[in-house]
Amino acid sequence: WMGIKGVDLSFLALLSCIGMIAALVQILEMILDKFFPALYHALGVFLPLITVNCAILGGSLFMIERDYNFGESVTYGVGSGLGWALAITVMAGVREKLKYSDIPAGLQGLGITFITAGLMSLGFMAFSGIQL
Repeated sequence: WMGIKGVDLSFLALLSCIGMIAALVQILEMILDKFFPALYHALGVFLPLITVNCAILGGSLFMIERDYNFGESVTYGVGSGLGWALAITVMAGVREKLKYSDIPAGLQGLGITFITAGLMSLGFMAFSGIQL
């Protein structure tokens, strides 16, 4: 990878494709909102669903890449769905609490959201067993 021998980052291909599609959907959404508001409102909720479909496709491709059988695939799919639901519910609860907190002006909005997501990811990493 990039001329470095012994470094195999092929496992990042799936993640980078999902990230690229999500970023392009967000850029498309902003362009449509600014230059084509009628089309933006006509598409409504369906534009962000492209990103969700991409995440579902990513999960499916991950199962194919790992060569899971049917039972393992169902277990992985249910576990992924429950994990996502748990993470998004916790994030919504934390954001609700932060709404009534005194947050410095520079961290309001996206800044505190990224900090919260980072701290939550550290907490969820404990489920997989952190090894330092």
